[in-house]
Amino acid sequence: MSWKTLDDMDLGGKVVLTRVDLNVPMQDGRVTDATRIERIVPTVRDMLAKGGRPVLLAHFGRPKGKRVAEMSLEPLVGPLAEALGAEVRYASDCVGAPVSEALAELPEGAVLLCENTRYHPEEEANDAEFAKRMAAAGDVYCNDAFSAAHRAHASTEGLAHHLPACAGRLMEEELRALEGVLADPPRPVVAVVGGAKVSTKLDLLGNLIGRMDHIVIGGGMANTFLAAQGIDVGKSLCEHEMTGTAKEIMAKAEGSGCTLHLPTDVVVAREFKAGAASETVAADACPPDAMILDAGPDTTRAVAELFGQAKALVWNGPLGAFEIEPFHAATKAAALAAAELTRAGRLVSVAGGGDTVAALNTAGAADHFTYVSSAGGAFLEWLEGKTLPGVAALHSA
Repeated sequence: MSWKTLDDMDLGGKVVLTRVDLNVPMQDGRVTDATRIERIVPTVRDMLAKGGRPVLLAHFGRPKGKRVAEMSLEPLVGPLAEALGAEVRYASDCVGAPVSEALAELPEGAVLLCENTRYHPEEEANDAEFAKRMAAAGDVYCNDAFSAAHRAHASTEGLAHHLPACAGRLMEEELRALEGVLADPPRPVVAVVGGAKVSTKLDLLGNLIGRMDHIVIGGGMANTFLAAQGIDVGKSLCEHEMTGTAKEIMAKAEGSGCTLHLPTDVVVAREFKAGAASETVAADACPPDAMILDAGPDTTRAVAELFGQAKALVWNGPLGAFEIEPFHAATKAAALAAAELTRAGRLVSVAGGGDTVAALNTAGAADHFTYVSSAGGAFLEWLEGKTLPGVAALHSA
């Protein structure tokens, strides 16, 4: 790991430009889920403890380079102060006089929140001059927004070329967790890859096949693999045009010594709605007028047994239509099995992706995984083996 952390930086009296993710859900001007605020607390408190002067840079929504009142970060001053247990001041811009003037009046032990970086078109363009102007206010740059690290923007990538740079605690935690299950994981290592479509997970599967010992395929994409084996999946969600690609993936996995696991039994229904009448059938016995909406109990037991033999697990995507009961059962049971093994110290478990986090939270399993990533696109691109500009910039800083 060639990137620096807060432990490598002298922050005493230094202004630390800190890129964070504050893109929190809001309703009527109030934060409805403060998870992203809570996750930056260790970084900011550590900076304050080291004598640093944190200046928070973040985006909110997609204002497309213009000032949009509803996308201002000013309403977050109160929630941030409450979470940090420190005074939080607000600057009406993220560059220039508003920042320098607010800094001049910033009390010791306080934090400065700057206005939405995306109010400037130069932010998403990663304009070098804009990054230089932004950097002029600081002494050190800290990136704590892994969730935005797949974007080459001025505040996520450009700043690292103008100031001594390091990873914040959340970024550090995320990178260590992901490198732990991908770079040199304890073996056997298992991946769960779910979701609706194979077409959205091609790069992910292509990268994981060479790294995993086992891959469990779930969700709607499992139907495409079943269809590739000549199985009639009835009215199930299925990319029939991707069956050739699915066959290629299966052949590649076999040649790489990676075992793909598909459902052996499935839960089917005639309607896609909560409480719909359902039945469990063999994976090759889906009625022509039915849809596969979840993995069956035999499959779920086999997945739990596989987890029991594994040392590491990376999870992206549910095993079924988890958002609708009773089609959440396989995802919930598998998640609880992984959580129990993790709690017992037998499994290193890392999960991420919007649906995955929601599914693990619904199952009551998220708190017991080794690490659950709050990043969506960045987590997926990392699993796909892609270079993330925000991380690469820290390596070269």
